[in-house]
Amino acid sequence: MGEMKITKFDNIDLQGLDEDAELIPLLTPEDEEQMNKESLPETLPVLPLRNTVLFPGVVIPITAGRDKSINLIKDANNGSKTIGVVSQKDESVENPGPEDINMVGTVARILRVLQMPDGNTTVIIQGKKRFKIDAVLTEKPYLTARVSEAAEERPDEKSSEFEAIIDSIKELAFKIIKDNPNIPSEATFAIKNIQSNSFLINFVSSNLNLAVKEKQQLLEIPNLQERALTTLKYMNMELQKLELRNDIQSKVRSDMDQQQREYFLHQQMKTIQEELGGLSYEEEVDEMSEKAKKKKWSKKVQEHFEKELGKMQRMNPQVAEYSIQRNYLDLLLDLPWNEYSKDKFDLKRAQKILDRDHYGLEDVKRRIIEYLAVLKLRNDMKSPILCLYGPPGVGKTSLGKSVAEALGREYVRMSLGGLRDEAEIRGHRKTYIGAMPGRIIQSLKKAGTSNPVFILDEIDKLASSHQGDPSSAMLEVLDPEQNSDFHDNFLEMGYDLSKVMFIATANNLSTIQPALRDRMEIIHVTGYTIEEKVEIAKRHLLPKQLEEHGLSKKDLKIGKRQLEKIVEGYTRESGVRSLEKQIAKVVRYAAKSIAMEEEYNVTVNNENIEKILGPARLERDKYESNDVAGVVTGLAWTSVGGDILFIESILSKGKGTMNITGNLGKVMKESATIAMEYIKSNADEYGIDSDVFDKYNVHIHVPEGATPKDGPSAGITMLTSLVSLFTQRKVKKSLAMTGEITLRGKVLPVGGIKEKILAAKRARIKEIILCADNRKDIEEIKAEYLKGLTFHYVTDMSEVIDIAITKQKVKNAKTL
Repeated sequence: MGEMKITKFDNIDLQGLDEDAELIPLLTPEDEEQMNKESLPETLPVLPLRNTVLFPGVVIPITAGRDKSINLIKDANNGSKTIGVVSQKDESVENPGPEDINMVGTVARILRVLQMPDGNTTVIIQGKKRFKIDAVLTEKPYLTARVSEAAEERPDEKSSEFEAIIDSIKELAFKIIKDNPNIPSEATFAIKNIQSNSFLINFVSSNLNLAVKEKQQLLEIPNLQERALTTLKYMNMELQKLELRNDIQSKVRSDMDQQQREYFLHQQMKTIQEELGGLSYEEEVDEMSEKAKKKKWSKKVQEHFEKELGKMQRMNPQVAEYSIQRNYLDLLLDLPWNEYSKDKFDLKRAQKILDRDHYGLEDVKRRIIEYLAVLKLRNDMKSPILCLYGPPGVGKTSLGKSVAEALGREYVRMSLGGLRDEAEIRGHRKTYIGAMPGRIIQSLKKAGTSNPVFILDEIDKLASSHQGDPSSAMLEVLDPEQNSDFHDNFLEMGYDLSKVMFIATANNLSTIQPALRDRMEIIHVTGYTIEEKVEIAKRHLLPKQLEEHGLSKKDLKIGKRQLEKIVEGYTRESGVRSLEKQIAKVVRYAAKSIAMEEEYNVTVNNENIEKILGPARLERDKYESNDVAGVVTGLAWTSVGGDILFIESILSKGKGTMNITGNLGKVMKESATIAMEYIKSNADEYGIDSDVFDKYNVHIHVPEGATPKDGPSAGITMLTSLVSLFTQRKVKKSLAMTGEITLRGKVLPVGGIKEKILAAKRARIKEIILCADNRKDIEEIKAEYLKGLTFHYVTDMSEVIDIAITKQKVKNAKTL
């Protein structure tokens, strides 16, 4: 039961009520019997109520604010004073229609109408009996309906079960009134004085703390005993909630009492300790002073520490600032000031560690050995800031561990992906509650030395927000001229980071702030060749997966041919992350077979691979024939390595327009325009009739259409495609090319050569056309990876055409 609304009628002015008007707050059985004998009118004006349900016999005040409701009350008060009251299904509906009201309601008699100062009309009504709406007759000026009595099934007067339910309702009502501070204790007398059982049920139901929907369901129950049981159920739920709330309040009160008790005890203990001549936290201060004597910090740091320690001594231990000051002093003591691990200068051992952990990556390993060599000769130098840039999964992050082991330094990794708060780098000022040092200082504290190998992972994924720009905060960290005095907001003084070896990793240089990129030495970590991937799988990935799955080398053997099949048929990446996942599947298959005692092949063959991994899915890098004019193979660089792409062009009769499709970027479309204009200006040289350009439309397409493509690398490929199209001559077999073109007919160099060459080899390409300036990129690739490839180095477009276009016409050549 919620706050029980008991209306006191002794202070209501009864003047103006009709003689027949009955004002009975509590119904007697005789009154109820007389009420039930009253006949029900055939039609009634219907008053919808927003947020309450009227029960028979119950007196409630209602406020009418809607025009329809005011007109209805006015007319009824001047007439029979009898109205039908129903509840709305949705109280937010301002002008309810027949579909918005419930069909079962209560006939009510108007006892008093009061005009309130705010303009609303307050009506005191008393419920008589239940009715149901048979049909709505009118909606204007207010709802009227044809109604019939909703018969009520009453139990036998001598029913012991019904009497027990009534007794339970009374008992629960007394408990609720007692436990709920919002219900006045006088409500107990009201319950005791109710003689009619049905009115008791209706009175309690009306005052229960229920939603309108639940009260309406109670009203609609035709059987009085069933309604009494449902009311009892809701009362039980309300009593349980009250008891639970009172228990919680009691516990909270007891917790507060306990806290106050502890506070007074602490105060007494403090007084006793002061009387004895000592303070409990003085031991803590002494302990800090002893630790400070063992630190290797400078005189400036020593003075700062002593000043801050004296400040803590003067503080009251009960204030919040005391714990902040103590945390600050703990940080000063825990940081490894001028504590460095001794570097190991055994370069041959370092080379062995790097070769053991990483196959390939020769440039990176060579740069690290160079750094060690200089460090060994000078025995003092500022650590360089290296940035390993390359596609995912090539071992950039794991390389840091190997470097740390080779140098004999501590290894620290800090992930920067998605970092958007500058305070993560520089820390918070200690005036803030919950202030902490930045992650740089925290990591050095964990490392225990001031010269660890510090991996700044995913530095290209630093984000900016309203909380600052972390990439700008990193400028001081990564500048060898500034980081000898790195300022952390929490530390409030400089810390020397110049001996830390920072190694950053990135997938994309374009998103790194230019000033930040300028402070780092960029080392490009290219993708692995198929041969390198097979070696990595054999040396590292397979043994690692066998160990993780609880198998030994004798339980599973995968040969080089099978590893190569997995690489070519089931992975498309520059790194080896997907390759490791596929090897893990094969190992899991063997582990399952051993666990279930099933037979399996210890030495994996090609059939086993297809059975475990399914049919090979990645067979796109296949060279297509040269039987059709205008189809040329190009070489492309993607974020997961090299790839081949096909440039297709076709002629159709028209007015000389050119269409370009294939989800191409602006630069690639410009390459097609340059190629077309070059051919038009040199048509005579290639034996092309210039009238063709006005009579035929040209359409250039680059599959796959769903993949975005851009860059100038396809310039010479588009040129070759258009010359082949206009001359209807074949393109040389097993040939691919890459290079940028200019209107003057020059061929310019492009990037990503190593990845492109590997893609060409996968596609069984035999000859490759490159710009002469790209010769240096070919010389950096190991000779064994170039076997079977012939390179043509060109500087002019005419050289490209001479090499790529044969004299032979294609099949079914068009006559232009």
